[in-house]
Amino acid sequence: MTMLARGRESTPRSGTRKDFLSILDFEPEDLERCLERSAEVKADRALGAEAPTARLLSGRHVAMLFEKSSLRTRSTFEIAVRELGGHVVELKPETALGDREPVADVARNLERWVEAVVIRTFSQRVLEQFAAAAKRLHVVNALTDEEHPCQAVSDCLTLREHWGSLRGRTIAYVGDGNNVAVSLAHAAAMLGVHVHMASPEGYQLRHIAVEEATNVARHGARLRLFTDPADAVAGADAVYTDTWTSMGREAEAGMRREVFARYQVNEELMAIAKPDALFMHCLPAHRGEEVTAGVIESRSSIVFDQAENRLHCQKALLTMLISPTRA
Repeated sequence: MTMLARGRESTPRSGTRKDFLSILDFEPEDLERCLERSAEVKADRALGAEAPTARLLSGRHVAMLFEKSSLRTRSTFEIAVRELGGHVVELKPETALGDREPVADVARNLERWVEAVVIRTFSQRVLEQFAAAAKRLHVVNALTDEEHPCQAVSDCLTLREHWGSLRGRTIAYVGDGNNVAVSLAHAAAMLGVHVHMASPEGYQLRHIAVEEATNVARHGARLRLFTDPADAVAGADAVYTDTWTSMGREAEAGMRREVFARYQVNEELMAIAKPDALFMHCLPAHRGEEVTAGVIESRSSIVFDQAENRLHCQKALLTMLISPTRA
């Protein structure tokens, strides 16, 4: 399996999961259970302190290690931990991911103090080193350059709320084949959703990600790559885009604006999709670049539903990893 090749031997392929570094750390039934759990905790949030999960992490600590800036991911994870009754520990990346000591030693220290560490960093390898070094520590991927699995879970929950059943639907992703695109392809394939990805030559989904999505695809789900955004969007049930310049690539911003100019999601492109097609974006959005203000502010836009659902999915993930028998 691809997972083993990527150094995740510590993650079992059945039963409970120690870490969530990738959508691929879940079996399809785990992903479906996570969506069900997310919907449950979302409905229960109105109960406040009387919610069934309000004391699930009582007396437990979850560390936040963010090397990259964040609004939605950091906020929702911190709120999730607190609403589950736990305590948040803020770590400074220059201390935990600097040159003071090896990553493996940091992980082996943390597992003596906290239940889990939520990491937002550049290299996926850093997460894998944490997970391999600390056998009791739960490691959660809050975004790397390679994958953004928490976003994909929220995307799927949001689509399920709007559509009911996901199976057989088609999502057109227009833009850079980046970390968001990778995790979206993984999750959609597992849930039986077709994905059309339109990217310029040289910016398409990595070959390994295509193979991974193909390997986990169910219910006839297909992943197709396009260079023409109109071809990808034609007849789609949802149109998804992301920033043209990801964090860490700011020096390429001017060049990327030229390369991606015809990949803007505008009213004309949305008109090629189904009449009731939804518009999606993981945010932050750059109006006038990857999407027009008219599209992101339209009635078809569900971008803030996606953002809201980050909280509920984060809570579900934490309960599944830290207290699986009580979740």
